[in-house]
Amino acid sequence: MEACAENNIPLLILDRPNPNGMYIDGPILEKEHQSFVGMHPIPILHGLTVAELAQMINGENWLKNGIKCELKIIKNKDYQHGNQYSLPIKPSPNLPNDLSIALYPSLCLFEGTVISVGRGTEKPFQQIGHPELTDFEHTFTPVSMPGSSAYPPFENKICYGIDFETKNFDEGISLKYLIEFYKAFPEKEEYFNSFLTKLAGTESLRQQIEAGFSEEEIKMSWQAGLEEYKVMRDKYLIYED
Repeated sequence: MEACAENNIPLLILDRPNPNGMYIDGPILEKEHQSFVGMHPIPILHGLTVAELAQMINGENWLKNGIKCELKIIKNKDYQHGNQYSLPIKPSPNLPNDLSIALYPSLCLFEGTVISVGRGTEKPFQQIGHPELTDFEHTFTPVSMPGSSAYPPFENKICYGIDFETKNFDEGISLKYLIEFYKAFPEKEEYFNSFLTKLAGTESLRQQIEAGFSEEEIKMSWQAGLEEYKVMRDKYLIYED
């Protein structure tokens, strides 16, 4: 959008359904934690299609120096945000199916920890584990898989954890397992890494978990920001909720 605006070229967006577009959840990204992972003050689950997000970026003056990009949008036909949608092509080698896509907003936060999300297996983002968590029954062993995970964490080591094919998962973002694994991990000072702040868009998530906050308490702390975001979001919707 920035390049098009700077060069006075319209941007054509062939819009697509968002398979997680029925949810609005997560902390709002704080400006001081902007990165290529998270650029704008929106929650992890923002409830928008790419065309709606582009309209928001324009409307809220988030492009460099407040420049505007001319948008030409080809809308989805017969789409609403509440629609279930199965992507016909996997969006990433490590998001191979509907389950992984549904779990991704929650399990991606484990990339900011020492826990494996199943890269290097046939079920990435559908299981989590670590070699030291031997009290968990489920096991998997990551191996090199060129094209998806050539050098996965804990390559050729048995990881113990949870298989989400056998569990009901909370709608939206679940923090249950992020907190559970923190409590179970023996070296707590090594559990998180600096990437968590970029993924969450805030330092407070790590601080809250380390301080012993419950999932309910953490999610309550998001609510004021989410309510403000929803008011802003309404201005840019193309499709009904």
